[in-house]
Amino acid sequence: MDALKLISQSSMKENVPEVNVGDTVKVHVRIAEGDKSRIQIFEGTVIAKKHGGIGETFTVRRVAHGCGIERVFPIHSPVVEKVELVRSGKVRRAKLYYLRKRVGKAAKVKEMIK
Repeated sequence: MDALKLISQSSMKENVPEVNVGDTVKVHVRIAEGDKSRIQIFEGTVIAKKHGGIGETFTVRRVAHGCGIERVFPIHSPVVEKVELVRSGKVRRAKLYYLRKRVGKAAKVKEMIK
């Protein structure tokens, strides 16, 4: 088990983004199109964080043209260039799956005032 911990610690990114459930974030993702690559921004609310350590992921949800879109991003993936925090959310749940059923203003998360 110690060897696994050693490998996972050495391969982790140094600048791990600090994202929490309820935050609105902009995720900069590297997209490969043929021989070129570009950065695409996916903005939405973090509704879940799963696993931990090297395999940690976070789920971001947004509504585009009336259709809900969710993407799961590994935190330590080289595809994720950076994660920008747009605003912090005030939530009392670890998973915000109830937002899937809500539409309009009911699907908003309160902003945390610091």
